[in-house]
Amino acid sequence: MDLAQRIRRRRRRGVDRPIVLDYEPLNPVAHVQEPVGRGPIFERLLDHLDPVFDGTPPSNVYVWGPPGSGKSAIVTALFDRLKSMTVQPHAVIHTSTRAQTVELPTFVYVDARTADSEFQLYHRALQAVSEADVPKQGVSTDELRSRLHEAIDGRTGIVLAVDHVGEPESLSVEDVTTWFESFGRSVSLVLVGRPPDSDGEQWSDAEIEIPGYGQQVLIDILMTRGSDALARDVLQHAQARQIASWAGGDAHNALAALFGAADRADAAGVERIRDRDIQAGIDAVPTPCVPLGVVLSLRENRQRVLRELLDLDAEDRESVTTTTEAIAAIDGVDLSPGTVKRFLYELAERGVVERISSSRTNGHGRPPSRVEPRFPTRVFRRLYDLRTHRL
Repeated sequence: MDLAQRIRRRRRRGVDRPIVLDYEPLNPVAHVQEPVGRGPIFERLLDHLDPVFDGTPPSNVYVWGPPGSGKSAIVTALFDRLKSMTVQPHAVIHTSTRAQTVELPTFVYVDARTADSEFQLYHRALQAVSEADVPKQGVSTDELRSRLHEAIDGRTGIVLAVDHVGEPESLSVEDVTTWFESFGRSVSLVLVGRPPDSDGEQWSDAEIEIPGYGQQVLIDILMTRGSDALARDVLQHAQARQIASWAGGDAHNALAALFGAADRADAAGVERIRDRDIQAGIDAVPTPCVPLGVVLSLRENRQRVLRELLDLDAEDRESVTTTTEAIAAIDGVDLSPGTVKRFLYELAERGVVERISSSRTNGHGRPPSRVEPRFPTRVFRRLYDLRTHRL
């Protein structure tokens, strides 16, 4: 917490003080510079990347772990710090144990949820190593690949982290490794994803496992993030323990539950987060839960449909047909019922919403189905409203 936040907190000690001072620290997709309790994991990653400090490219590595284990937080924090060392072209380091300087590679982080094609991967990598603007249109994938070869030829290459591989609608491990195979050791891959499937793709290079959070570490995360986001003394340690126990090592779900609880208490105008707010926050995180980052990476019109879905009453959510008609009829939603229905079916295929068959039938054919969100609804609603300035 910075000094300005501390002063704001002191000034807002009145009865009508808000509970939430800043939503960002509670955001499950917001990453901090120093993730809590992950020192040994950083050491393992640095051990693998250590050859770069001798001027040698590291081998490819697959970093994996269960949902909410902090994989993205760890890799983004590490690459942000390494990139700061190589912000100047042909950056070098000097150490007391080496007689010569060592030129470091360029460190590049890419999220496969938003860069989900061969073209986009080459484009992001080329942007990182090229001083000239890289066109997004009017150039082929083969041309971008050729330009990337030229850009890193004769240099120390790049270390490319590709996050969220292997997810539905994302890039596969095999795709990414195949696309960069022609670059040889000029491109070292750090692929980040879920635990390997024993019946799926085979990975022959190094692996680094990131386990789920222990309960005490998860409590520390909640209390630390809560200290940065909330007014003083509004979150009790026992409440953080309750969320951590429920979350089972998943920091994404734990933060989503705390976010929802704090948002509910803030809307009620109370002085502290109540136990019923904690339970409501937990209830607003479905099990299983689609990561919020998946939802926030959707196109804006899909997100708009999801946002309107959350405000529909029970009658308008009885079936897909009534839902699509209700959403299409909302002022400002410039989509036909057919388009809304297509979006909902697409989102159901991705697991963002779930189609649930109704027990009620009309006497003929299949019973109607309704859609239910499979993501943290309270968090998405608030973040969407803040981003779009929706009252």
